Amino acid sequence: MDAEVTIIGAGVIGLSIASELADNKQNIYIVEKNPSHGMGISSRNSEVIHAGIYYPGDSMKARLCVEGRELLYKTCTDNNLPHRKVGKLIIANTENDLAEIERLMMNSEQNGVPVLFLGQKQVKLMEPDINAIGGLFSPETGIISVHALMDFYLRKAKKMGAEIVYGTKVVGINPLSAGYEISTVGADGERYDFISEVVINAAGLNSDIIAKVTGKDYNHHYCKGDYFSINSPKKVSIERLIYPVPERNHVGLGVHLTLDLNGRMKLGPDATYTGRIEDYRVDEAKRGRFYESAVKFLPFIKKEDIIPDMSGIRPKLQGPGESFRDFVISEDLPGFINLVGIESPGLTASPAIARYVHRLLKRC
Repeated sequence: MDAEVTIIGAGVIGLSIASELADNKQNIYIVEKNPSHGMGISSRNSEVIHAGIYYPGDSMKARLCVEGRELLYKTCTDNNLPHRKVGKLIIANTENDLAEIERLMMNSEQNGVPVLFLGQKQVKLMEPDINAIGGLFSPETGIISVHALMDFYLRKAKKMGAEIVYGTKVVGINPLSAGYEISTVGADGERYDFISEVVINAAGLNSDIIAKVTGKDYNHHYCKGDYFSINSPKKVSIERLIYPVPERNHVGLGVHLTLDLNGRMKLGPDATYTGRIEDYRVDEAKRGRFYESAVKFLPFIKKEDIIPDMSGIRPKLQGPGESFRDFVISEDLPGFINLVGIESPGLTASPAIARYVHRLLKRC
């Protein structure tokens, strides 16, 4: 064999798996189509460490989010990675919102996630600059530098002997009697074929396409989310992430306020299905819609304070109007593991996903 393990994709998921496996696998190769690691989904998100509030209790998303969150905080603390456990407020502005808060409390309890219900006065004491009649406080929610995390995963993997190849696209995978022949094309157009005992498909947006070699008909629905930053001349002090109550059966969590480690405020993402289009331009025409959503709980903002920032694309397995779909992490052929539909809370769950994949490989 040319490789014991080949990981396709060097985003946060692929790199977390590489760092987990590098301790006891000899020849690990990471193949990345972009010029550097983390240039796809991983670099275009809110950088939030999620608590695990929203996902159905029996789902892989719930279990891996809760496990991953604890592992992620430990990794950050032990290795001095930039992060902060700021907490999150899910706020209510109507009586219907309060009923949904109650449902979220029950779901949180089922998932083993600590939360605290707050009345209007308690919310105002915690965050004086927002409007709400009540809320749910999640003390375990945080923020992180995803690039620092990915750099850490990669350093750890390389220290143990893993190798990474950039600018290299996988164009074919042929199952053999033992292992897989992987065909690649480099940035120079040169083709290179090699044999790997194990293949781990962590190719992000394109993982559903690569998975078809295993006979599985997974299909991603690209769901774009735009972000707008807030540049308010009024001095305000928001210390936590602020989320509205999510609409039932809605594809996203609604336009919410997040913070980065420098204290910069952003609104988003929204959620728009785009077909199979990978377009990262922010639609400035959405400014009014973002403002109308945000001003309900952020009374200090003005429309002109909202500035186009960035966008990201989520690989959802559920299409428009369809119900919840879970992560797919499956050994669909012997030694061939597909990771498909890895959207939020993929960043939070990344160390737990890596352990899950490790357990699958031990059964091989």
